[in-house]
Amino acid sequence: MERRLRTPPKIKVLEALGAIADGRVAPTSGGFKVRSSTGERTYEVWVDLERGLVCSDDNGTKFRGYVGYPIIAVLMLKGKLPFNEKLAEALKGIPWKKLNEEMKSYSKVMELIYAMLRDKGIDRSEVDEFVNEVISSLKKLKLKKVCPENK
Repeated sequence: MERRLRTPPKIKVLEALGAIADGRVAPTSGGFKVRSSTGERTYEVWVDLERGLVCSDDNGTKFRGYVGYPIIAVLMLKGKLPFNEKLAEALKGIPWKKLNEEMKSYSKVMELIYAMLRDKGIDRSEVDEFVNEVISSLKKLKLKKVCPENK
């Protein structure tokens, strides 16, 4: 069943950069595997960009109906979404899952991330500009969730 995926929370763009910087995204014979920030879960990601079809078993994509960070990370690596090396490096090693569970609010986690990035010399406006650019590019892709039979 095809279902158009919604735009993700903005924090998912930063999580995707962190996953790439941490080396948690790896190609497989059928797609990609993306390890969670804690390392306890591995998400399987499949993309067919010619048809605008994607699949991932992360919670955001599977249960909440938005483009999850594993898909965003794969699309960045494939050159289909903007990537920012400086920002990615600054987001290395962040325990996203732990922060999201402890704070129970993406906006609170975002404020913490803004503060961490500010301490590394990256201004909030630079972060927002990049995230908005990725979200805009993502909207243009109009991705639909369709999982191959083996998912």
